[in-house]
Amino acid sequence: MACSSNWWRAPVYFTVSVLLAFLAISTALRSLPKNESLPTTSAIAPLLLDASTALRKSGFNIIAALLQITPEIFISSPQSTIFAIPDSSIANASHTSWLLKHLFQYHASPLQLPMKELLKRHKGSCLPTLFHGKNVALTKVDVKERIVEINHVLVSHPDIFLDGPLTIHGVLGPFTSMDPRFVNQGWDHIQAPICDSNLSLVSEVADAKNVVEWTHVIRLLSSKGFVSFAIGLNSVLDGILYDKMKLNSVTVFAPPEFSFVASASALLEKIVRLHIVPRKLTYTELASLPANASLTTLVPGHVLEVSEGVNNTRELMINEAKIVAPNLFESKKFVIHGISQAFELDELPNTSR
Repeated sequence: MACSSNWWRAPVYFTVSVLLAFLAISTALRSLPKNESLPTTSAIAPLLLDASTALRKSGFNIIAALLQITPEIFISSPQSTIFAIPDSSIANASHTSWLLKHLFQYHASPLQLPMKELLKRHKGSCLPTLFHGKNVALTKVDVKERIVEINHVLVSHPDIFLDGPLTIHGVLGPFTSMDPRFVNQGWDHIQAPICDSNLSLVSEVADAKNVVEWTHVIRLLSSKGFVSFAIGLNSVLDGILYDKMKLNSVTVFAPPEFSFVASASALLEKIVRLHIVPRKLTYTELASLPANASLTTLVPGHVLEVSEGVNNTRELMINEAKIVAPNLFESKKFVIHGISQAFELDELPNTSR
């Protein structure tokens, strides 16, 4: 009798789930770009209906509703894999519509990844998602037990739906805590593992919170016109991550023009590293250093020299380049200073002599 007395809760809960899903992201949907290469919603309506039915049968009511109402969130390529988040994780969320949209996009991949394909991949493999190039990582793969964990979250309901280009798995919880406080602290609100260009894991999320958020640094540089230097930094980032993985603070000296971006990769990486000091130094801290102080860079044996401007002006110079935009960006982990020109390699004294 106890079960029969609750018969009304299922349809009511489903209705609430639909309303929550629709209201949460209807505003965010207006910014989604249209992909003309994808089939129209009407063309794949039968597939979406079957997928939603399978999700509801497994208890993922909110994702089931979203898939029918706004499939564009999850499907932006000819093949897609959706990792369905439990209803409780979404219903208890207090995030804005755009944060929820990002959360759902982070749980969808433009690859077709049935369980048998996930089990073929090794621990430490990264998978692309639909959110701004952010990746997830396989943190456990047990072929014998047929267990897969992504970002340390168990794939609890493998292969809920397998039909044509669409694969859906259920997971025990979200792949990220998505703390909105990180947005105001200079961090991406989606806390993702760091992966290299070969989609191999470099640093897990737990470690990433304690190191420099390079993606944010590059985005900030680009937004303020330091595009060529941002491109150079992005192109050599794998090397920096490889041998400086646990770097927890930096000072970046950003030039407005960076002609070295067209240089050979080895030279480019060395010159980019010359513009990075492995500690955070604000303009006030730089100014308080003794005369002709040296700053260690990411290039072993090479330093930068801090001095005052000509005629003893209070203007600070770093290797003859003026700091023209002090404290351009600052967070707990990094500070960016704009400088008048790029450092030249032959200008840098070598302390190994």
